[in-house]
Amino acid sequence: MASLPYSAIRWAGALALGAGALGALSGPAQAAADGRQISTQGANGAPACVTCHGANGEGNPAAGFPHLAGMGAAYLAEQLDAMANGSRVSPVMAATAKALDPAQRQAVAAYYAGLPAPLNVDRLAATALHPVKPDDTGAWLATRGAWDKNVPACNQCHGPGGIGVGANFPSLAGQPAAYIAGQLRAWRQGQRPPGPLGLMPAVATRLTDAEIDAVSAYYAGLPKAADLLAAQANAAPGAKQ
Repeated sequence: MASLPYSAIRWAGALALGAGALGALSGPAQAAADGRQISTQGANGAPACVTCHGANGEGNPAAGFPHLAGMGAAYLAEQLDAMANGSRVSPVMAATAKALDPAQRQAVAAYYAGLPAPLNVDRLAATALHPVKPDDTGAWLATRGAWDKNVPACNQCHGPGGIGVGANFPSLAGQPAAYIAGQLRAWRQGQRPPGPLGLMPAVATRLTDAEIDAVSAYYAGLPKAADLLAAQANAAPGAKQ
C-alpha cells in the first residue's frame, strides 16, 4: 500500500484535534460561527483579529504578527488564556485576551485551527534532509542543535522543517523573525509559561543573541527556501515531472 504524504497525515490529525476542540464547546456550528465573528468584528470592545493577523490568519510578517491559520486549537486557546491571566506578557495582545471570556477564546482558537495553514508542509519537511554547514548558524541550530551547550535541534520538537507537532509544539516555519526572536527572549526573561518540561526557558537562556536572531531568520525564510529547493530538484536532470 502506498504511504500517505506527510501533509495528508498531518491534516488528518489536525481535523481530529479540531473536531475535539469544537465538541468541547456549545456546538461545532455555533463555535465556528462565534470564532469567525470575533476574528472579523471583534468582541467586548476587543478589535477584530484580522486587523493584525490577516483576513485568512496568514499573519503580517512585515509588522511581526504571526500566522494563526492551521495552528492547534488547544495551543492557541492556551496562549490566549496565558495572555489574559498575565503569565504570558504581551503588551499588544493582553487587552484583547482579557476582553474575551473563556468560551470566546476557545471559539476563536477553534476557528483559526480550522483554517488551512499557509504552508506546504511536504516541502518544508523535506528541508530537514538537506545538508547544512556549521557556519550556517540558524540552519545548524534548527536541524542539529548545539549539544556542547545542551541545546537540542529545534526540529526535534517542532517537527521537520518546523511544521509543528501536536498541541504543545507550534509551527515555526514562516513566522516573522522578529516574532520568533521576541518569544525566545520572553522565555529568557520569564515572560512566558515554561511549557512542557520547562524546555523553552532552558533552551533560550543557553542561546546567544546572535544565535537567537540566526535561528529566527532561518525559520522565517524557510518557506521560500523550501520552494527553491523543490524547484531545483524538479529542474535537475532525470527528475520526475
